[in-house]
Amino acid sequence: MHNPHSTGDPIVRVAIIVIAVTLGFGTLKLGADIFAPMVLGVVTGVILAPMADVFERWGLPAGLASAIMLILGVSVIAVMGILVEPLIWRVVEHLPAIKWELRAIIGEFRGLIRGLDAVNREVEEALGTQPPGGGESATENGPDPMPTLTSTLFLAPLVLAQVLIFGGTLFFFLLTRKGIYQWLAHWIGTSRDTAIIQRRFAIAERLVARYFLTITIINTGLGIALGTALALIGMPAAIIWGIAAALLNFILYAGPMVVVAGLLLAGLIVFDGLMIFAPAAIFLTLNMTEAQFVTPAMVGKHISVNPLLIFVSLVIWLWIWGPIGGIVAIPVLVMVLVMLDIFEIDNEIGADTGMSQGTAEDIG
Repeated sequence: MHNPHSTGDPIVRVAIIVIAVTLGFGTLKLGADIFAPMVLGVVTGVILAPMADVFERWGLPAGLASAIMLILGVSVIAVMGILVEPLIWRVVEHLPAIKWELRAIIGEFRGLIRGLDAVNREVEEALGTQPPGGGESATENGPDPMPTLTSTLFLAPLVLAQVLIFGGTLFFFLLTRKGIYQWLAHWIGTSRDTAIIQRRFAIAERLVARYFLTITIINTGLGIALGTALALIGMPAAIIWGIAAALLNFILYAGPMVVVAGLLLAGLIVFDGLMIFAPAAIFLTLNMTEAQFVTPAMVGKHISVNPLLIFVSLVIWLWIWGPIGGIVAIPVLVMVLVMLDIFEIDNEIGADTGMSQGTAEDIG
């Protein structure tokens, strides 16, 4: 007799999956300070894994190769932070000017808004719906105060702890990833499926690394093009803006929006008239060209993912972990799809990466 409460029931299976996914995302959200740098370390390790394999083939011990990749990865992140720092301080220095420029723009529309308010009050009085006291709003609260030195000092240990978690995860993942893949393959499937699962781990690793390398090349070209164009129109710190655009473009959708907002504020400070919109318009043109033509031509050959899946993945991971979630969203999505055999890896991607069954098993 069929037992409806058994795990073989489709409804029960779906309910268990939904509950597990909900609890999983809730745990990731609550433990963001720990899990975010861990997952970022794993994703970074997957990206750097092919290079670590090259060092090992040159005869370096696995520990030394992992240490070199750790130093390289941390150094790249530190260099990025150093390059973007001048732009951040420039924005901070110009905050008063930005404030006054925005106040002037708001002042131009204030007359229109007051006129609309006056018409609205007259209509309400005519209809007898005017609230007591003329409907005046309560006094506005002032802006939120800037972070104090004390709050910044309390935040520093948390940032340091996250950096240490990221570095430790990256190092030990690079050092033991082959054993991890083997253990997961034995745990996920049967002895007959172990070789196939290990091969998919290897292909996912190669695919994510290739994707990140391609996107890095595309974003570098975007940054160079933007910096050159901004320099031609006389925009100060054009090189810094190009670097910032290249880095933020790794976060799809959200990153370009931040660049557009920043260039609009910079245009308010530097230019007058319609030239205020020129920097943002230049970036939007370059970004649309990159998104519509360059990226599909270079990435679409190997990775063809439904845009809705990409958007949903970005929304979910940005909600869970903020900017870090935006960085790991696409690599995690690609790895999951490869493991689910969405890309037909045995026929297309496996052949394209030039990995035979034996090579994949050696890597796994």
